[in-house]
Formats: sequence, C-alpha cells, structure tokens
Amino acid sequence: MITALIFSGHLIFILVIFTKKWQEESLSTAFVNLALIIVLFTVGWSISSTVVKIFIDSKGFGIQFDADTISLTLLSIVEYFFYRFYYSSEKLTEADTEK
Repeated sequence: MITALIFSGHLIFILVIFTKKWQEESLSTAFVNLALIIVLFTVGWSISSTVVKIFIDSKGFGIQFDADTISLTLLSIVEYFFYRFYYSSEKLTEADTEK
C-alpha cells in the first residue's frame, strides 16, 4: 500500500511538472523534465535499494514496510529536497531578471 502511494505521488508530480513546463516554456522542455524525473527515479531507486539492503534485511519491518518500501521512502525524501531546490532556484532567477 505504501509503495502504491509513493508511485502515485510520483505520477502526480510528473504530470504537474510536465503540464507546468509545457505551458510556461515548450513541449520539448516538458519532455526533458519528464525524462529527468524518470531517470532520477530509476537510478535513485537502484542506489537507495542497494544501500538499504546493506543495513536492513529484505523482510524490513513488516509486510507493508519491507526493504523495497524503505528504499522508496528514502528516495522520496531525498527527491523532495532535490526537486525543491531544483525548481525553486528557477523561480529566483526569473524574478531577478525581471527587476
């Protein structure tokens, strides 16, 4: 269940960013951002899964919170801070150029 929520959150995030970039910039920029999010998700999941499986058994902490769910949760936390930094710096540069 937790895994489904994480995947759903990523899907909604992808749709929001794709639509926002398509409306503000161009369709090609939207596809580049889509590819960036997908690549970072897949590579990040592989890396976080490897790190989590070193420290935690594959059973994890129960049926709903196994090692894969822990790695997805860790990945989502790291992605939250990365995307917050990545997309907020874009707003600051646009505001600075308008002044």
